[in-house]
Amino acid sequence: MVTRTAPLPIPPHPEGTADMLDFKDLAPTITRQRMVVEGYPTFVITDEHIKDYLKKLSDVTDMITIIEPVTHVSDLYGWAGWIHWETSGAHFYSWERPISFFSVDIYTCKAFDPQTVIDFTKEYFRTTELVAKEF
Repeated sequence: MVTRTAPLPIPPHPEGTADMLDFKDLAPTITRQRMVVEGYPTFVITDEHIKDYLKKLSDVTDMITIIEPVTHVSDLYGWAGWIHWETSGAHFYSWERPISFFSVDIYTCKAFDPQTVIDFTKEYFRTTELVAKEF
C-alpha cells in the first residue's frame, strides 16, 4: 500500500498539446470523419428511442451495422448507447437532470454528409436547440 501525504503535481501541457488548432493529421491517406451533435430534446429519451435513433442513423449515414445498438442506464449519469458499424460507430448519451440534454459522438472511416445527420437528429428529437461540430 502506498501512502501519500501530498497530492501529486499536475505536469503542465507541453507547448501546443492542449490546442487542437495544432492538430496534425498523421494518416492523411486514411479516411476518418468525426462529428459531435448535441441538443435539447422536447421529450424524455428512453432506451427504445436510443436504439431506434442509432439504427436510423446507420441508414442516414449509409453505414453497415455489425451489432444492434447496446444501451445502459446509470442513476448518476443517465442513458448511454452505442452502435458498431463496419466503418467504426457512434455513441449516444442522454441526461434528464440537471437538464434534458443529449450528445452524439460519431466516428467513421467512411465519409458521410454532416448536414443530413443534423437534419435527421433535429427532426428525430424535435429539438429546441441543436449544435454540431466536425473535427
